[in-house]
Amino acid sequence: MAPSLAQSVQSVPHSRIRELAEIAFTMDGVLKLYFGESNQPTPDYIKRAAVRAMEAGYTYYTENAGLPSLRAAIADHYARMQSATLDPRREIVVTSSGVQALNVAIRCTLDPGDEAIVLTPAWPNGASIVAMANATPVEVPHPLVDGRYGVDWAALEAAVTPRTRLLIYTSPSNPLGWVATEDEQRGLLEFARRHNLWILADEVYDRLWYDTPVLGTPVPSILRLATRDDAVIVVHSFSKTYCMTGWRLGWIVARADLAAKATQLNEFIISHAPSFTQKAGETALADGEEEVAVMLARLKANRDFCIEALAQMPGVTVPSPDGAFYLFPKIDGLTDSFAFCRDLLMTTKVGLAPGVAFGAGGEGSIRICYAADQAILEPAMERLGHYLANTFRRVN
Repeated sequence: MAPSLAQSVQSVPHSRIRELAEIAFTMDGVLKLYFGESNQPTPDYIKRAAVRAMEAGYTYYTENAGLPSLRAAIADHYARMQSATLDPRREIVVTSSGVQALNVAIRCTLDPGDEAIVLTPAWPNGASIVAMANATPVEVPHPLVDGRYGVDWAALEAAVTPRTRLLIYTSPSNPLGWVATEDEQRGLLEFARRHNLWILADEVYDRLWYDTPVLGTPVPSILRLATRDDAVIVVHSFSKTYCMTGWRLGWIVARADLAAKATQLNEFIISHAPSFTQKAGETALADGEEEVAVMLARLKANRDFCIEALAQMPGVTVPSPDGAFYLFPKIDGLTDSFAFCRDLLMTTKVGLAPGVAFGAGGEGSIRICYAADQAILEPAMERLGHYLANTFRRVN
């Protein structure tokens, strides 16, 4: 009998977002709103920085933790944006993408048989990486109360067992757009301290915040509340703020002992992020503020346009998000969001992500990424509205 695959990988579900995207890849003319990325290209100033870096010889190995100059730039970024003082040599690790940051952080905190609480609906990669570590994700849904998502503190307490080692949350949230208030952050931090847990905050969307007088002001990081001795990990990425999804560049901020182990693990996972990409990241942090402001104004206008369009559609309830670039509308009578999104794709060539892909609390909703141009959003909203009014009731 031939050997079987490892049980830990067999238990990892296929991404329902990718499953839908693979259908869309075989079609022409799809309005693609299922992935979490803008259709805007990486700004030229970042691309030019990468070319300069290659010409300057940044094509060799770097330190496992990343170039010291990039780690110093990230520390300066936190000092400016978050008033957080970090040691770039001991508390910051550069990674090859935000998902790799999640991977190495989770591998540093969980042993086989452990459990991790994941606040959902959430990007599914966190829970899947937990499963890949031979641990168990325990999903606790965000409740929707008076039009705003929050934290179910009683459900959090009930989810803790002797095997719980980690709490994962995302703010701003993918897919909800929920932004943790300072009280919620403090509550999550105190919960983790009380139960002796690691807490992993995915802050990839921190610059995409609209509930602020000045666009571009970041969502306050949990690092503002945590001490350097707290068991706190923040994962981040250049992908969303700087339109660098394909560059695969991110970072971890963590307590010094975890950062040291993550640095060691980098050697066995990716060695390090590409050297010229790291130099481009330095330029993004140094010179990107004008581009970020322009992008945020466009995203806010896109959000408002989509909310207004959805408000006119039958049976649709859409909580207004404070951050990220997603809407997560609930649709009355929807019980199979994957079937809905597949039929919508085949019928109208509008590609959305099914709510079921995002874990507990997601079914009955769909995710719309509004980072695309108006030239894509306008026909997509028109086709979705027509589908809901004329087709949906007949296929469900």
